[in-house]
Amino acid sequence: MRAAILRAYDELPGHGEFAAPEDSDDHVVVEVAAAGVNHVDLLKASGRFYTGPPPLPSVVGSDGVGRLPDGRRVFFDTIVAPYGSMAERALVPRDELIDVPDGLDDVAAAALGNAGLAAWLSLTRRAVLAPGETVLVLGATGAVGGIAVQAAKLLGAGVVVAAARAGARLDALRERGADAVVALDAGRDLTGAIRAAAGGPVDVTIDLLWGAPALAAMHAAGHRARHVQLGHLAGLTVELPAPAVRAAPIDLRGFAVFHEPLAERRAAYAELARHVVSGEIALDVEPMPLHAVAAAWERQRAGAGAKLVLKP
Repeated sequence: MRAAILRAYDELPGHGEFAAPEDSDDHVVVEVAAAGVNHVDLLKASGRFYTGPPPLPSVVGSDGVGRLPDGRRVFFDTIVAPYGSMAERALVPRDELIDVPDGLDDVAAAALGNAGLAAWLSLTRRAVLAPGETVLVLGATGAVGGIAVQAAKLLGAGVVVAAARAGARLDALRERGADAVVALDAGRDLTGAIRAAAGGPVDVTIDLLWGAPALAAMHAAGHRARHVQLGHLAGLTVELPAPAVRAAPIDLRGFAVFHEPLAERRAAYAELARHVVSGEIALDVEPMPLHAVAAAWERQRAGAGAKLVLKP
C-alpha cells in the first residue's frame, strides 16, 4: 500500500510502499479516506516524545477517518504500530472507534480529530469552563486555537480573547467569537495588553504556546484561574517565579487528548460534528494528497494556520 513512511527520527517522512496490515481478533483494518497532520505527529517522529519513540520504519499519523469492511464510517485516534493513519490503510483497535455522523465530509471529519477534540475537551474537561468566565486562547490562529475560540463562545464564555502573531488571521477571529484580540509582539507589556483586552483578569487560559506568552498570561490570571497547557510552540521551557502561581492563586493543568476516556472523546466528537454541520463552528482546512507528505510536514512545522489533511 502507499504510505507516509518514517525511516529515521527527526527526518521528513517519505511517500512509498509499505506492507499492508491485516485484521485480527482485536484489530480491524480501516480504509483511510483522510488523515490529519498534527503537531503531535512531528513530536512523535522526532523520537523524543514522552510516550516513547515509534518503531522504524513505520507509517506516521495518529488519527484519521475511513471505512470498515462493512461500510461503517469511523474516526480513529488510536493506531497499532507500525501502521499509522497516513496511508491507504491503517490498523486500529476494534473497540476504540468513533462513528462519524452523516453530513460531515471526510476532510472535515479528519480535521475535527486531534485539533477539535483538543480544543473542546481542554475547555470542558480540563478547564471545566463555567458560563460567563473570561477565556484567553494563546496561539489562536492555529487549528486548535481557532476552534477553541469558537468553542469557548458556544460553551458560554463571557469574554473570549484571542492572542497570536499580528495579521489578518488574528483579526478575522473577531468574526468567529473573539471579543478582543492581542498581538504577541515583542517588546510590549503583554500582561497589560491581555488584561486590557479581557476587561480584567482571565479565568481560563488555553495555552498552545508556553514560553514568554504563558508567563504573561499567568500574571494576567484572576483568582483561582485555570491555565491549561496543550503545546509549546513559543518555547519548551519557561522561568516561572513562584509568586506567579501563588498570588492569584492559579491552577496549572496539563492536557493531552489521548489521556481522556474514550466515552468522553466519543461524546465530544459528536458534539463538535453537530456544531460544524450546523455552521456554528467553521473550519479552516486544506486537503493535500498523500504523496505531498514531506511538504505538509514542513508546513506544519512552520505553523500552517489552516488544518492540513492528507488524502490517500
